[in-house]
Amino acid sequence: MALEMKVPSPGESITEVEIASWLVKDGDYVEKDQAIAEVDSDKATLELPAEASGIITLKAEEGDTVAVGDVVCIIDTDAKKPGGDDSSDKKEEPKENTPKKADAKTQTPSKSSTPNQEQDKKTYATGSPSPAAKKILDEKGMSSKDIKGSGRDGRITKEDASNATPSMGTPGTGSRGSERKKLSMLRRKVAERLVSAKNETAMLTTFNEVDMTAIYDLRNQYKEQFKEKHGVGLGFMSFFTLAVVRALELYPDVNSMIDGDYMITYDFKDISIAVSGPKGLMVPVIRNAENLSFRGVEDEVKRLAIRARDGQITVDEMTGGTFTISNGGVFGSMLSTPIINPPQSAILGMHNIVDRAIVRDGGIVVAPVMYVALSYDHRIIDGKESVGFLVAIKEALESPEELLMDNNVKRALEL
Repeated sequence: MALEMKVPSPGESITEVEIASWLVKDGDYVEKDQAIAEVDSDKATLELPAEASGIITLKAEEGDTVAVGDVVCIIDTDAKKPGGDDSSDKKEEPKENTPKKADAKTQTPSKSSTPNQEQDKKTYATGSPSPAAKKILDEKGMSSKDIKGSGRDGRITKEDASNATPSMGTPGTGSRGSERKKLSMLRRKVAERLVSAKNETAMLTTFNEVDMTAIYDLRNQYKEQFKEKHGVGLGFMSFFTLAVVRALELYPDVNSMIDGDYMITYDFKDISIAVSGPKGLMVPVIRNAENLSFRGVEDEVKRLAIRARDGQITVDEMTGGTFTISNGGVFGSMLSTPIINPPQSAILGMHNIVDRAIVRDGGIVVAPVMYVALSYDHRIIDGKESVGFLVAIKEALESPEELLMDNNVKRALEL
């Protein structure tokens, strides 16, 4: 029986996908539930499993865009799994492919055996720069192949190198290859959304700095107990997520979106977190972060990061966030202006933590400092709210025991 495999719907509102890559070849025998292809939608890359065992016939090429419900391959379920020993065929191949030794009398002389007057005049020195000339050429980024030597036997002298001038567009000595590769549907959609966010929002960014000393002290004191009891590390993301939840309570306009002529404000906090996956940046959502403890946030961050890394993240897990946190600091970023994740109205950018000189209690001290950035849609968030929101985050991070833990660290960390 020939089973037609159709493109399943990856999620609501998705009408087409792109065949990113076939994991099998036309005519291969596939097992049921074996991953046979990777398909890109505008929200995620998903694996397509075989619905039955049999010989597969591909009906679409890599890079093709196919509608949900279209047939992409046919599986002959009556075909038997190939077997048998083809060792006899393999034994014959060396005999057919082994070249016969040419008779010495019939061999034609190679070009190198033919005397050549021009070659006789050349020596090892021809085209070779002297040590001084080589240094000059290296400084100019030029190759000795571009210069004709005037020295004995054609050797390149210091004067030759000094007088040589690289022309415009003279290629260097490195590789100058290039590769043309089509962007995945996910990457194209991300690009489209980023350009849309820049063009269709009144995006502004405000900055501040955070003294991370208090968080460093808490993590150094309790991280081993926390990990031993809960099986997950006490990272920075839980502090930032709970600081964002607190700030959103104080400034609800930041937890809003524009819908035509209306502004929708949410009473829940679904926090999108940007994580790096094998297919690029993904933004899974921590649902109802306002109900989570430090342990709850760390558990959810770990779970979502693993699913993104393993390519198991679903479309539903990446939609519906009300605010985004992006941590460029893990890659070494000092400062940036993050782009809003539409239809959200704001995004917080975290950056690397560096020891810097700051003023504390009237004196200069060295402290671990992070620069933070808030990009926001000025159409619904005014400067007062945006600056106040970022200051609220700064206050919570610099006084976490008081503002995030209710002055009871062990209870907050469930120790």
